[in-house]
Amino acid sequence: MPLGFRKAIRDARNAPSTSGEAVRAPAPDRALVLGEVEMLGIGMFWATDAQGNLSFLSQRALSDLGRDSEDLIGQPLTQVFHDLDEEDGGPTQRSLAFKLKARSRLDEQIVAVPNGRGTTRWWRLNGRPLIDEAGAFQGYRGSAVDISSQYVYETQVARQSQVDELTGLANRRKLGERLTAMLAAFRVSRRSCALMMLDLDRFKQVNDTLGHPGGDELLRQVAQRLTAIVGTHGEVGRLGGDEFQVLLPDMDDRGTLGELASRIVQSISQPYQVNGRRAIIGTSVGIAIAPYDGVEADELTRSADMALYSAKETRGGTFCFFKSQLREAASKTAVLGERLRDAVDKGELNLAYQPLVDPVTHEVKCFEALLRWHDTDEGDISPAQFIPVAENDDMIIRIGEMALRQACLDALQWPPSIRVAVNVSAKQFVRPGFRKVVANALQSSGLPAGRLELEITESVFVGDLDTVDSVFRDLKKLGVRLSLDDFGTGYSSLGYLKHGHFDKIKIDQSFVRGCTENGGTNPAIIAAIVALAQALGMETVAEGVEAMDELNLVRERGANLVQGYIFSRAITQAEVLEQFAQGSSLFRPSGPPRHRAERITIFRKVGLIHEDHYYDVILRNLSKTGARITGLAGVPVGTDVVLDLGHGQLVVSKVVNATENSQGLQFETALIADGSGGFMTRHRISPYSLAEAGIPLAALGAGAFPLAKWRDAHKTMPRFIQLALSMPSH
Repeated sequence: MPLGFRKAIRDARNAPSTSGEAVRAPAPDRALVLGEVEMLGIGMFWATDAQGNLSFLSQRALSDLGRDSEDLIGQPLTQVFHDLDEEDGGPTQRSLAFKLKARSRLDEQIVAVPNGRGTTRWWRLNGRPLIDEAGAFQGYRGSAVDISSQYVYETQVARQSQVDELTGLANRRKLGERLTAMLAAFRVSRRSCALMMLDLDRFKQVNDTLGHPGGDELLRQVAQRLTAIVGTHGEVGRLGGDEFQVLLPDMDDRGTLGELASRIVQSISQPYQVNGRRAIIGTSVGIAIAPYDGVEADELTRSADMALYSAKETRGGTFCFFKSQLREAASKTAVLGERLRDAVDKGELNLAYQPLVDPVTHEVKCFEALLRWHDTDEGDISPAQFIPVAENDDMIIRIGEMALRQACLDALQWPPSIRVAVNVSAKQFVRPGFRKVVANALQSSGLPAGRLELEITESVFVGDLDTVDSVFRDLKKLGVRLSLDDFGTGYSSLGYLKHGHFDKIKIDQSFVRGCTENGGTNPAIIAAIVALAQALGMETVAEGVEAMDELNLVRERGANLVQGYIFSRAITQAEVLEQFAQGSSLFRPSGPPRHRAERITIFRKVGLIHEDHYYDVILRNLSKTGARITGLAGVPVGTDVVLDLGHGQLVVSKVVNATENSQGLQFETALIADGSGGFMTRHRISPYSLAEAGIPLAALGAGAFPLAKWRDAHKTMPRFIQLALSMPSH
């Protein structure tokens, strides 16, 4: 207790009374009362000078902290009392420094106070600024109460309600609150934020194999990897089960987001050690960005969910950005599933065969069996559409067995030196009894086992690798050949090649396409894969070769076989037999001399902006660097235009060639891949900018940017002739 308090109490006790008089007990001395209050543990007292430095701290407070007054008196109050960390569940309040600077009252201000014992106490402060008669600020006078026990309990309860107990990440509740608050604040400041939704591919399989404790350990390791990748750029949380979410403020660059999503996919796909066993899982990522894909939390979450579903439907182990077309695609997928089930029942799925050709002799060595579906109403339906539907519905098991039996029967009619390759889905591969299915197909057809190749993608490595190893050994005992398809694009399997299960590696077409472009790394990657395969005694196949310069490069790099349109598309069994009947096993290369940038046939309505006019056009095809449109006449070469791809995607372009009713455009800035086989702009025009132009933000909706309203503001006569638009039939 300070000397001032001690003296006041002693003097009050020893003060003489006036003898002979009946007097009332004197009023208690203020200092005495304060000392007694403090000694009873009711409160503690503090004061600052005008500069904000601690000038007084009562004895009870010093004892509570285990500190000497000499250590604290004279220090800035904000260095003695610390603000709370809201991340630990502390209450939301203005900072102490802010209130002191504003000379505001301190009402129930909770602060952390490190003591001299290496721990922290929590006090609740009350205080008032002291102003003298002249109006000058003299500092603060205040009291404090130690609430440490109560604070620890309440923050622990609050933290448990916001933190996932298994991983230590933010839980669904906290993520929802953060996203809602962030979007509300960002609408005012016109900022953007991205939301990533993730779930794990084949986690259930690993969980069933390793048990729930093993599954929990795997989830903890996934959380650690995600946190390490995202770092300080955003917040990672677990929604529950095998679902995770990443919140990324101030990010709308889809190139950067795509790179981050790719790193996440690659990292999560690396092997795990769980209780002494090795396991591999994968992940798919859906990405939505506010305000482009939604301005409310539930709207943005739905958009990210749709993008995640699309990524999983595409092939898994990839990422996808939200597009408004995904809403329509989700309903179409359900209808397609019903039609596919009927087609399988009616036997409407057939096989076609694409040759794998020796690039030196041009002799066919193998045919890959590819599924084809011709619907009586819709026409030819791409495998890229119906295979993911079959995978999700487990119809792929039935379809795969049918394809295997038919391919063996067809191959038996070919020359004995020609093999047949059949794709095997990961679900089919790990299904109990798969070896028996293969053996039955060989036995019923009479095809020698050495003429059958099973093409397996890297996704089979997802799960318990002991089970995968067992299946590989069973298949090798049968005598069939094994080929690793799409090498280098999926889950990490480089170390797995040393097990010696595979006879062939197929170099994915993503490394072949554009391998002749200047400055690319693909030629080195192709050479490295070929060298690796040679060292391990395996064949290599270069997929997707379409141009003569690509053929020359993969041949020079040592690829054993080539597959692609440069030699042939997939042909029917009748066409295969006809060629062999003519005594020829040769396929001559035929294609353009040089690779052209990949173009996607689109046929959809878009907009073209020139000066202050908005025209409707049809987008015929699209590449990273250009496009072809129809619907306008009288557009001279050299005209600068802006192509509106929708949803805020504006591409500055120049007309580089033109016919009577179509134009070829070259983009000023190249597009980027969208993760699902398409192209997109890296940046978009913010709807906030459109709102500034008089279009209400609330009227936009998710991804709806009504730029066509510009056509209502004509200022001059249009320079081009708008033609009637007609979309081609299917």
